[in-house]
Amino acid sequence: MKSASAAPQDSAGLLGEIEGVVQGHRDGHGFLIPDVGTQDVYLSVQEMRAVMHGDRLRVRIVRTDKRGRPEGRVLEILERKKRPIIGRLLLESGVWLVAPEDKRMGQDILIPKNGLANATAGQVVAVELIEPPSLYSKPVGRIVEVLGEIDDAGMEIEIAVRKYEVPHRFSAETLAQAGKLPEKLRAVDLKQRVDLRDVALVTIDGEDARDFDDAVYCEPHKQGRGKTAFSGWRLLVAIADVSHYVKPGDPLDGDAYERATSVYFPRRVIPMLPEKLSNGLCSLNPNEDRLSMVCDMLVTESGEVQAYQFYPAVIRSHARFTYTEVAAVLGNTHGPEAAKRRELVPHLLHLHEVYRALLAERGRRGAIDFDTVETQIVCDDNGRIEKIIPRTRNEAHKLIEEAMLAANVCAADFIAHSKHGSLFRVHEGPTPEKRVALQAYLRALGLGLSISDNPKPSEYQAIAAATKDRVDSTQIHAMLLRSMQQAIYTSANAGHFGLSYLAYTHFTSPIRRYPDLLVHRVIKAILADKRYHLDSGKMDVPMAAKRPGRAAPIDPAKASTEIERWEVVGAHCSANERRADEASRDVEAWLKCRYMREHLGEEFAGTVSAVTSFGLFVQLDALYVEGLIHITELGGEYFRFDEVRQELRGERSGLRYATGARVQVQVSRVDLDARKIDFRLVTDNEEAKLVARAMRDKAGLGAAERQPGNSVEALEQVRRTDREVKSDAKNARKGRQARGGGGGGQAAAHPVKAARQTARGAASPKSGAAVAAEPRARKRR
Repeated sequence: MKSASAAPQDSAGLLGEIEGVVQGHRDGHGFLIPDVGTQDVYLSVQEMRAVMHGDRLRVRIVRTDKRGRPEGRVLEILERKKRPIIGRLLLESGVWLVAPEDKRMGQDILIPKNGLANATAGQVVAVELIEPPSLYSKPVGRIVEVLGEIDDAGMEIEIAVRKYEVPHRFSAETLAQAGKLPEKLRAVDLKQRVDLRDVALVTIDGEDARDFDDAVYCEPHKQGRGKTAFSGWRLLVAIADVSHYVKPGDPLDGDAYERATSVYFPRRVIPMLPEKLSNGLCSLNPNEDRLSMVCDMLVTESGEVQAYQFYPAVIRSHARFTYTEVAAVLGNTHGPEAAKRRELVPHLLHLHEVYRALLAERGRRGAIDFDTVETQIVCDDNGRIEKIIPRTRNEAHKLIEEAMLAANVCAADFIAHSKHGSLFRVHEGPTPEKRVALQAYLRALGLGLSISDNPKPSEYQAIAAATKDRVDSTQIHAMLLRSMQQAIYTSANAGHFGLSYLAYTHFTSPIRRYPDLLVHRVIKAILADKRYHLDSGKMDVPMAAKRPGRAAPIDPAKASTEIERWEVVGAHCSANERRADEASRDVEAWLKCRYMREHLGEEFAGTVSAVTSFGLFVQLDALYVEGLIHITELGGEYFRFDEVRQELRGERSGLRYATGARVQVQVSRVDLDARKIDFRLVTDNEEAKLVARAMRDKAGLGAAERQPGNSVEALEQVRRTDREVKSDAKNARKGRQARGGGGGGQAAAHPVKAARQTARGAASPKSGAAVAAEPRARKRR
């Protein structure tokens, strides 16, 4: 039968064959991510017994399951993923085995005694498979590296870089080449460069930054008369000229391309370039001569970039500012921070002026700007979380952001007009499916605002601005974000939807992003009237994974045209960017779980941050940690998930849980291996009272029975009535026992039955106890 991968199609039909990469699930089943088509193929636990996460397979579609998903049967294992597997070494009933850190692997790995490599039980190790799994046997491996104890400082990072295959060691050739680079600039390095060492360029970065790849300067600028008159600012953005030192085909270039980006962890960075470059020669350190590529712009008073030019230069940073310092200077030009750098204060004020003009243009352009709260993890000397604090975004952050955006747009425009192959940073709007889902969600909220069938960024921004003060603004903004597609690097310019640019690229961070380095090379080639051609070594990369809703990626081995080669490079850089993000998130999740283990059993106030069909995600107010209240912890009733409104609703009580709801939770469970934190809803709060009120209202009780002024009084009245019923029944039983002389050994009547019998037989006035029990007994029936 002809393979389904031979011809593009959305999905193979029944009994069709399809190839792809398997993605395991911690519950034992898996999915085949097809090379061609958009629909994943479900693989049962039985089918996954002989394969592992990351293997390349050919499967046959044998049925459609009850969820409408195609289900496959494995026909052939085309390729086993060859990489070490990270896990904990365990000794169970005399058998050595490694439990993989990545739970998608699905199976423990048996280790023979001659493959232990002196590791001891409980240690974290790297395992190489020597026998793959089969239908009747587990995989067998041998230990190739002992990482250490699970509690060692920094172990979570060591695990993550191997788990996600992040290159973390430079080759010997790369280190040798970096060692031969000069310590300072030479006379030959300054040839054909504009000398800007007397211009007061400064760097503005975070307090903990070590590599400075951008410097800025601004001054008022006027020229011409009449209709050709210009009034505004001259804005200079100088970027470290990494391309001067990292040449195509060099070992330095090979390692940088393999990494494609620096990876940032708490207290540690895996850099794209060796430290001699990233923190030395290429870093725009203060009072040091440095090579740079400059984007020299004229910005009008309305915030439009009227003209720009690129040129290589030599600069000298006049100061290293932090965001906090600049914000303080802008807030008080006569304060102590301003007094320390008095000669540079006017330049900072000019930067602030041009920023405000660019920001106004951003608003007119309709670019999307969500007010999100970012957090910063502060660790102690042992690498454990000391506290988590919100990262405030002040005027200095925004100033640098707008300057960098302006330079990136100029770079994209320069390359696009030159019709030269390169990488653009493309961010597309919603797919038709996501657009329809978002429209339904906004209608259900009753906002009176929605997006059109051909949405523009300004529509998103209008909704974001109109809802920023609502309690559910986080959920609304998250839904807006999720409706858009992820930004990628690609050779085809399709604009940037979120920023509302017709063309956009990355030019400003060549120390930590490989696409920026390529853009520098392209700009230099254009300035020299040449063309930059990608070398063949760039094609020696694995085929990128297929992304849902997109066409199959180009096979690097078959990339014949220049555009196809750029597409391969873009896919490689995009994939490695996602890999870096996943590794960083994994480490942060591990640290947060470790942190929350110290708070087991404690209660915290929090806000529902997301609602799913299986429960509520809650972010704690004090700790900025997110955990899950599983739907089974919400009470003894059935909750239905409303996908349109993104809420859970109780069928019996009518109680609703939506984003923004305030809850009190208890930390009930922390799973370090799964990176999960579970909360239990604390019912002794306003939510419990709302449940009681919702149940009474839904039952349609009369006004006389809803007399209490609030839910607190109502709950107390129910408790008081219950105590009275029990007391009356107890008194009635004692009275019968007294009349019967103690009962003579006869069993006492059940108090509830006695109360019912008394109520049924009430034809004339009874004792006080019987009268009091009568109406309550009727209700209890």
